Amino acid sequence: MKELESRWALSDLQRTINWCARRNAQGIRCIIDILGEYARDELQATSSVETYLAAAKAISDHGLNASLTVKLSALGVLFNREGCRKNVQRIAQEAANLGVGFEIDMEGQGLVTYAIDVATACVEKEYSISLALQAYLDRTRDDLKRVSALGITARIVKGAYVGSIKDFAEIQRRFKELVSVLHARPTFFTVGTHDPEVLEWTKAQMGAKRDLIEFGFLKGLADRTKVAMAQDGWRVSEYVPFGEGLAAYEARRKKYLNELQKLGRISVP
Repeated sequence: MKELESRWALSDLQRTINWCARRNAQGIRCIIDILGEYARDELQATSSVETYLAAAKAISDHGLNASLTVKLSALGVLFNREGCRKNVQRIAQEAANLGVGFEIDMEGQGLVTYAIDVATACVEKEYSISLALQAYLDRTRDDLKRVSALGITARIVKGAYVGSIKDFAEIQRRFKELVSVLHARPTFFTVGTHDPEVLEWTKAQMGAKRDLIEFGFLKGLADRTKVAMAQDGWRVSEYVPFGEGLAAYEARRKKYLNELQKLGRISVP
C-alpha cells in the first residue's frame, strides 16, 4: 500500500504542499484533490469541507501555483443535494478570497446535470470555476456549448467511470472533436489525457495557440512527458490527491491501465 500511495496519492496535506512546491519548480502547476468521495453523512461531508478549506489556505500561504478541485460525492450530494451546493459555494468563496483556482471534478453520469447547475450557481456569484467534461458521454458536446457560454473553463477528459460508449477509437474521436470546438474559439481550456495519439494530435492542433491550453496529467503517470512539455513551454498541470480512502481512486487507475493493456496500448512515459 505504501508504494501505491507514493505513486498515486499522498498521505497528508503537508506532504502534498511539499510535492507541489517541487512540481512548481519544474514549471508544473498542481491540482489538489482530497480523497474521501462517497460521503454518507453530514459528519463526513463536513470533514471534507474543512480539509478542502485547509488545502486552499495552504496553497495561498505557500504561494503555490496550484488550484483546488472538489468531488461532489465528498461534499454530500448522495444524501443532501442542497447541502452539497452550499458546501461547494463555501469552498468556492474561500478559494476566491484567497486567489486560489477552483474546479469541480466530474463523476458518474447521474451527477452531470447537477454538477453543471452547481458550477452555474458559482458563476452567478462571480466565482471563477473550471469543470471537467467527459468525452465518452453523448451529451458532452451540448454541455460544452452551455458551460462555455457561461464562462466556465472546460477541462476535457475521456472519463473514468461508466460512459455512453466504450469503444476506444470513438472516444478518441469525440475527444478530438471537443478539442476542435474549443480550438476554434479564443477561449482557454484544459485537457487531461495520457494517450500518446491524442496528446500529439492536440499539441499539433494547438501549436499556434499554446497559451490557450493546459495539459493535465495524473500523479504517478507520464512523469517524463509532463516535465519535458513544461520545459518546452507548454502549460502543464498535475492532479495530486491526498488523504485517506485510496481504494476507489486506485481502482480507477488500475482499471485504466488494464484497459490500455488489453488494447495493446500504453500511457505516455
